[in-house]
Amino acid sequence: MMFRAMQVVLRGKMSGATPATMAGYCGGYSTASSSPRLAGKVAVITGAANGIGKAIAAEFVRNGAKVILADIEDDLGRAVAADLGPNASYARCDVTDEAQIAAAVDLAVARHGRLDVMYNHAGVSGPKATDSIASLDLADYDGIMAANARSVVAGIKHAARVMVPRQSGCILCTASTSGILPGIAPAYCISKAAVIGAVRAVAGELRRHGVRVNAISPYVLATPSCLRALAELFPRASEEELRRMVETGLNEMGGGTVLEVEDIARAAVYLASDDAKYVNGHNLVVDGGYTVGKLIHMPGPVRN
Repeated sequence: MMFRAMQVVLRGKMSGATPATMAGYCGGYSTASSSPRLAGKVAVITGAANGIGKAIAAEFVRNGAKVILADIEDDLGRAVAADLGPNASYARCDVTDEAQIAAAVDLAVARHGRLDVMYNHAGVSGPKATDSIASLDLADYDGIMAANARSVVAGIKHAARVMVPRQSGCILCTASTSGILPGIAPAYCISKAAVIGAVRAVAGELRRHGVRVNAISPYVLATPSCLRALAELFPRASEEELRRMVETGLNEMGGGTVLEVEDIARAAVYLASDDAKYVNGHNLVVDGGYTVGKLIHMPGPVRN
């Protein structure tokens, strides 16, 4: 009965619609606007001096946002901000220090009057893979967790501090497919699983205040940090060989499609935009189907 009633209402509303007016609708929202998707929004992006973070900052600025690039690579960060123009600025931020995260948030509010988007992207890959959990160095583990997981919680905390009073905001966190399908580096995988868990843990609380919290889990990309990590595993391989290993050997998609940093940046723009106003507590996986299509090798029959 409810469905039939909705059909009657929709027929009444659409009876006078012309093809021109219908062309602006898809899935219940208008697609007619061509304005930048983040026009007027203020964002802080950690780890924005290179790689994925740099691409996200560029895409945010291109879509009309004012962006503070927070990083520890001062020269590189300032150069990127200068290249992006007047809507970008650089602030030093070591994400293992909560006070520096708080300062980056406060800088956005002082300079622009508010914070609309907090993107917790900064992180580390850590030392090369261990042969076994039994050989894991817990000092290394603590460092990876501080940079990848604790920093995300601190970023969520301080973003919420300024977003909740305004009853509006979007918090994004970079996780990884390694947090879903663990690989050969247990500490890194644990840290990224913790990011996904943190997003799910706080999204329910913050939704009541109009603040959304989501994660993005990229598959492997030939970023500088990824290539450095692979170089530890394959010290005799050239950078070009390592790049081919990622873009060809580890590629999940056919037809010549290769995952690029811009793909992650566009996913971030969607989640940060009003197009995703009802998306909360979600982990957007950008992996070409890796985490759903990986074959599971079953052991053979056990014979006595």
